[in-house]
Amino acid sequence: MSKLPAIHQFLDLSDYGRPAAKIIANRLKETAFTPIHVTIGFIIAGLIAIACILTGHYWAAGFFLILKSVLDAADGELARLKRTPSYTGRYFDSVADILLNLLVFIAIWHVTDTPALAALLAFLGVQLQGTLYNYYYVILRNRFAGDTTSRVFEVDTPQAMQGEKQRHVNILFGMYKLLYGAFDQAIYRLDRTAAQGKWLPKWLMTAVSTFGLGFQLLIISVMLVLGWKDYIVTFFIAYSLMILVFVGVRKAL
Repeated sequence: MSKLPAIHQFLDLSDYGRPAAKIIANRLKETAFTPIHVTIGFIIAGLIAIACILTGHYWAAGFFLILKSVLDAADGELARLKRTPSYTGRYFDSVADILLNLLVFIAIWHVTDTPALAALLAFLGVQLQGTLYNYYYVILRNRFAGDTTSRVFEVDTPQAMQGEKQRHVNILFGMYKLLYGAFDQAIYRLDRTAAQGKWLPKWLMTAVSTFGLGFQLLIISVMLVLGWKDYIVTFFIAYSLMILVFVGVRKAL
């Protein structure tokens, strides 16, 4: 099941793991496994990848980063198949993503001669990239009756859906706001009118999808395997400049 109606779907370069994610979700549909269990699975895969980076096993690190990306897609697929969308799962997923991203860049800093400040800037750049992609994507999903557990503006704590506890939503939403609030505000200030303007063309969404976490993890995996670990931080700092380019193109349209 897609997050968007077929007519509005675009080539999402960060979503290469979707076919495998659908297979996993279909296999788990009639089992007791929940989307939260799958999210825990991608957390474990991410932690193994980080351990592999720290120990110099870069092929294994790449494998587990890609597996993490696949499972990251599978939890949402399973929620849609079981018709059990939840804010608990949505925020748990996001909180896990940002903490794992931070640990990945700490690991890369540890195994390279990269200055700590540069690694921090790369991490911040990655988060801003992902926030712009999610901002535009959620606008599309809300406008065209796609998946609606994500909101364009995450301001107030949402009302718990059927099957989840409000207390869990409150806690995870608070963590989400603490970790993502500054990034959301920064991207909103860059492009305040995106939600009111003309819908985003598919070619632009495909370009912006290179900011998606799946594509970011793919780039990190490839660079690790090719022995380019020393250039990962520099790449993501430089590629963050494309945020201004994509926002500028969106406004020009």
